[in-house]
Amino acid sequence: MVGITSYGAYIPWHRINRLTIYGAIGSLNPASIMPGEKAVANYDEDSLSMAVNAGVDCLTGLDRSKIGGLYFATTTAPYQERLNAGLIATALDLQPEIRTADFTDSVKAGTTALLTACDSIKAGTAKSILVCASDCRLGPAGSYQEEMYGDGAAALLLGNRKVIASLEGSYSLSYDFMDHWRGDGERYNRIWEDRWVRDEGYSKFIPEAISGLIQKYKLSPNDIAKVVYPCMYIRAHATIGKQLGFEPGQIQEHMFTTVGLTGASNPLMLLVAALEDAKPGDKILVASYGNGSDAMLFEVTQEIEKSGPRKGIKKSLANKKELNSYERMVTFNEVLTIDTAGRGEEGVPTSATIMWRDRKKNYALVGSKCKKCKTPQWPPQHVCVNPKCGAIDEMEEYRFSDKKAHLFTYTGDNLAFSPTPPEMYGIIDFEGGGRGMFNLTDCELDDLSVEMLVEMTFRKKYQGRGVTGYAWKGTPVKE
Repeated sequence: MVGITSYGAYIPWHRINRLTIYGAIGSLNPASIMPGEKAVANYDEDSLSMAVNAGVDCLTGLDRSKIGGLYFATTTAPYQERLNAGLIATALDLQPEIRTADFTDSVKAGTTALLTACDSIKAGTAKSILVCASDCRLGPAGSYQEEMYGDGAAALLLGNRKVIASLEGSYSLSYDFMDHWRGDGERYNRIWEDRWVRDEGYSKFIPEAISGLIQKYKLSPNDIAKVVYPCMYIRAHATIGKQLGFEPGQIQEHMFTTVGLTGASNPLMLLVAALEDAKPGDKILVASYGNGSDAMLFEVTQEIEKSGPRKGIKKSLANKKELNSYERMVTFNEVLTIDTAGRGEEGVPTSATIMWRDRKKNYALVGSKCKKCKTPQWPPQHVCVNPKCGAIDEMEEYRFSDKKAHLFTYTGDNLAFSPTPPEMYGIIDFEGGGRGMFNLTDCELDDLSVEMLVEMTFRKKYQGRGVTGYAWKGTPVKE
């Protein structure tokens, strides 16, 4: 049996109401404004950092040494000539003896990566593969795309043991349908005429793929507990389900008014939401969209009742802060840039040599643990800091990225550059041992307090000269 063995998701903290966007631009027809809000990646987030955080959620409580591969699906990869999946695997502290690959160039890439992972496991190439899908797509300022696109990530672990949702079948379509595109060197997504995209794209490809799967496996709509598919048009989303014979209660909520259209991660995020409410025996049909469609049929097993707690979609949706400034949003994604001349913010070149040598410390947040007294220590040490021990070179690797911690002390710096001043730093004490100073994010200075519970989150540190640097930051644990 091959299928999903664990799942996770990540939605950025910031949300902006679409009326705020309209109020700032003032050039769109009010009758055409999409309702609700959308998720906005912070200034220190991108598709790769969100994929890491979704992966951390998915791998909670699991042995990472057993994972045999990692596939990353996105249309907004930070690197075009560097394996993004390899960087994610490093940040997640996976073993080097794994297969990694990037899936890109279509918002259908998430389900394509999912199917490829299942094929690899069926073939015996790997026993367990993590699929991370994430996107941070941009539309030109004041455009329809700017209103529609939201940011988010999902992660699914595929395997053949302790499967919570087995893959029962699939059906795929491929069409060179040019509804939205982004050429080489272009930053913004472009889109063709709206009605044509809706009537010739979404309203035909998704029904064709779902109908093809249902006919292939001799099913009826009544056999399906939840049908999952993305659509950038709310009315068309409901109409597609109705035309296929599904009742409203069978159609997974689209999350368009709470998160937005999240590109390659969209169908996987909706699938995670469906799994959160699923019961043993439920059949879940998930379809993607983008230059065709992939339709996949999963059947939920008894193992889902044993799956551990996750942030998933529900907790991530509840963890939010309203972004009431359009100008701040476009500053985050550098549509609007801030002049930092004379402030000393020019990034220094990254030493590839040092980054390679310190990759576990910097990317995976791996410190050390004394073999004699079992004291965890950050940063990694050669001499045990425990005054009662003092062992020399008696250390083993110890990962801090998935450990809970407390804020020992903190400060805010109004002189250091930050799109959301002040820049915040804190001394973090990890549970069980280990202390370090880290930047703090997704919080206000007034939110912080000594001894508050914090967790680590993977973020973008700097960008320049073709290099995107990443680091772990602390963020308050929000219940």
